Amino acid sequence: MRIISGLYKSRKIVAPKNLPVRPTTDMAKESLFNIINNLFYFDEISVLDLFAGTGNISYEFASRGSLNITCVDQDYGCIKFINQTAEAFDMPISTIKSDVFKFLERSNLQTNIIFADPPYSFTEEQFSKIPELVFQNNLLLKNGVLIIEHSKHTNLSNLKHYSYSKSYGGCVFSFFEIA
Repeated sequence: MRIISGLYKSRKIVAPKNLPVRPTTDMAKESLFNIINNLFYFDEISVLDLFAGTGNISYEFASRGSLNITCVDQDYGCIKFINQTAEAFDMPISTIKSDVFKFLERSNLQTNIIFADPPYSFTEEQFSKIPELVFQNNLLLKNGVLIIEHSKHTNLSNLKHYSYSKSYGGCVFSFFEIA
């Protein structure tokens, strides 16, 4: 994987092969960040990266100037890799090793953007629990957005707070906002 833009543009990051991850493709990531760039100033936002995996999305936010980034993942290897990479690049990324649903149930951390990249194999019920907990616990700041990455075979348009989706190959980003 590589960082698309910003301070660390074109830097390659090689994750260990034993991590249970599916990193967002460069094409999809670039398209996502073009959308976000039209909504926010990166140096003014806070970010919560759920199911963070390799930290791919968080590195992109950090490279573009975001200073308050929190990654949540339940896998120790993923958290360790994110910490090592963030330290090597001096990125403002903090990590929390936790089951994402348990984290969302007890968290009071409010951010501008919540990005969730759960396993594509999640059931509709598991996917629906993410926006349910985010909005129930008021985890987005004013004008904030929840973005859930999922496969083209999953449709989240019937969920509460759904706003729109963008597709890139087999990858879809669904956006949720406070109405």
